[in-house]
Amino acid sequence: MNDIDKPLAPDELGHRLTAVFDLVGPLYRRVQREVERGEAVEGLSVGVRAVLDLLHKHGPLTVPQMGRAQAISRQFVQRMVNDAAGRGLVESVPNPAHRRSSLIRLTEEGRTAIAAVLAREHSVLRETGGDLTEADVSACLRVLGEMLRLFDHVDVD
Repeated sequence: MNDIDKPLAPDELGHRLTAVFDLVGPLYRRVQREVERGEAVEGLSVGVRAVLDLLHKHGPLTVPQMGRAQAISRQFVQRMVNDAAGRGLVESVPNPAHRRSSLIRLTEEGRTAIAAVLAREHSVLRETGGDLTEADVSACLRVLGEMLRLFDHVDVD
């Protein structure tokens, strides 16, 4: 096993992961601006887009489930759900597991809207350079997933 394949010592790992944070913040803000630019096309704010994407990927969810999944407050998610419902993109349906917490699901209009957003984003992301490999992307996902798990305990409400 060469040095690049050996687990890093905690101090070195901390320094290297700081470099990841240094990239993630600006990347997030730039992507958010790109999504906002797309708002003129699709009419979806970043928050509504996040709600639609969650429902697209996971099916019907409650507002608290969406808040936990995105590490954002239930109140913010509720505002985004209300906005999406007002546009006919989502609807509330009874939740057999919990009477007071309805499930939110995509409407046909919502499915069409998120499909258009994802197609536009895919066309942008496919232009990423760097000759990235499956191993590169898998390693990135693993690192970011571990970093996310480190902060799972942080309460968003």
